Amino acid sequence: MKICIIGCGAIGSLFAAHLARLEGVEVFAYDRFVEHMDAIHERGLRISGAADFTARPRATAKASEIPSCDYGLLATKSTHTHAAIADTAHLFDDESAVCSIQNGIGNEEIIAEQVKYVIRGTTFPAGHVVEPGHVGFDIQGDTWIGPFEPSDTPLAKVEELAALLTRAGLRTHAMADARGAQWTKLIFNAGTNPVGALTGLHHGAATFFEPTEALFDALIEEGMAVATALGIVLREDPRGLVRYAANAPGQHKASMLQDVLARRPTEVDFMNGAIARLGEQHGVPTPLNRAVWALVKGLEHSWTNP
Repeated sequence: MKICIIGCGAIGSLFAAHLARLEGVEVFAYDRFVEHMDAIHERGLRISGAADFTARPRATAKASEIPSCDYGLLATKSTHTHAAIADTAHLFDDESAVCSIQNGIGNEEIIAEQVKYVIRGTTFPAGHVVEPGHVGFDIQGDTWIGPFEPSDTPLAKVEELAALLTRAGLRTHAMADARGAQWTKLIFNAGTNPVGALTGLHHGAATFFEPTEALFDALIEEGMAVATALGIVLREDPRGLVRYAANAPGQHKASMLQDVLARRPTEVDFMNGAIARLGEQHGVPTPLNRAVWALVKGLEHSWTNP
């Protein structure tokens, strides 16, 4: 079994490291972050925090060095999906499947333009890159995957991949319909990420500060209303996930805050922008999601046009 992890930031590295410990599985880690790939190649991939070990996936910044694979796990930022799948689509034939474990919605549609079988996924582990070759594992969590409906991906492929991930120590649930799980994470992210990005507060601090906690809840309510209009049944109330993450050890900075601090483009278009767009299409008011989307886009704009 050959698996390629496409995009080895924090989440991709966590998956690559866990899978690389399995017997009978060859794991290839691909990312354009050359220093990170070189460090993994030379010293292995160190994980610390919620787990502490070093694994040795085959790391490279050149997709041409990777053989054909049975599965791909796409873990890039949503803003990089087009480029990442363009780099790696040649690794997957008509029997292979690529699973998105990215934030937001809309990534599966992009993958399906170049890959036959696509798996819809959402994952709750969180982490951060400490330095090249070393990733901090901040928050443990489960993963949910299911067929991306337009691709007619066989459920058997979803189940095989879920079993591999679970055996590797990343508990994964195979579902016939994973939209509810994906939207639960989407609404959680759309409620929390932009607030952290705009205030500089880590997740726990923003949750326990009354004004931002109230904003979390209001953004989440808008997202839940859009999901209802689409006929999507959420896996659980995203507000419960907010409290769970706030009580995790450490001071986890949401991915959008990490992007803002590094002055990188954020995933706000795939989160609040997507909720606002779908709300408009289905007659559901989303003024707060549209407002924070505009504020984050304005912040991004200030970096190049101050």
